[in-house]
Amino acid sequence: MATTTTLLPESRTESDGSAVVRVLSYNVRSMRDDTAALARVIGACAPDLVLVQEAPRFFRWRKKLARLAAASGQVILSGGGTAAGPALLCSLRATVERTEDVLLPLTPGQHRRGFATAVVRFGGARIGVLSCHLSLRKDERYAQGGMLLDRLAGMGVDHVVAGGDLNERPDGATFRRLADSLQDGWATTPWGGEYTSTPAAPRQRIDAVFASPGVEVLGCGVPTGLPGVTRADLAAATDHLPVLAALRVPAN
Repeated sequence: MATTTTLLPESRTESDGSAVVRVLSYNVRSMRDDTAALARVIGACAPDLVLVQEAPRFFRWRKKLARLAAASGQVILSGGGTAAGPALLCSLRATVERTEDVLLPLTPGQHRRGFATAVVRFGGARIGVLSCHLSLRKDERYAQGGMLLDRLAGMGVDHVVAGGDLNERPDGATFRRLADSLQDGWATTPWGGEYTSTPAAPRQRIDAVFASPGVEVLGCGVPTGLPGVTRADLAAATDHLPVLAALRVPAN
């Protein structure tokens, strides 16, 4: 099991135009818990991109998401209510090319699902980004995994990162489907903790960050022990643990 004894690389732009980018994926449970603790965790991770799941999506959802972004040193990029829950936040380091919120087909009796997507640049590195929260139903989840891969392939960029709450462990069919086409960050370069659910007694990995093959994964995992990230805040913030990845994205 990996630990945080090695430092996760800081964000930076290299002389060749490539960029080291920190990506955080986090299910925030509609911000129904301790939002101050949530903002402290996000801020301490110093991410360039935050892939949010279960963002507020009903009454005054934009204001709630904006407050979280401001409190954690981010700005809203896309998603929220318009993507049925997934959202993207980013630091001012990002140059935004475009965003798109995608609603997935609705299965009667199930929750609406969607993707929050964007294309952004860091220095000379251009990257497509997608946040997802997949279905609790196995068949629907597998179909959504295929839609996710299709959406990434259609973004018109060489390098992509996707992350979210998969509602499935790594041995599941949908998780394997994604890992067959993309790099599973934890499996590629483990760092920090592995399990994301639940904060009180982590025992399963159902949240992940994936990157396309051309992206170098420098480290990925739950930021336990990261300076500024306390166990008390992780327990109070929401019912999932976050996944933090450092990625080197080539210039293009």
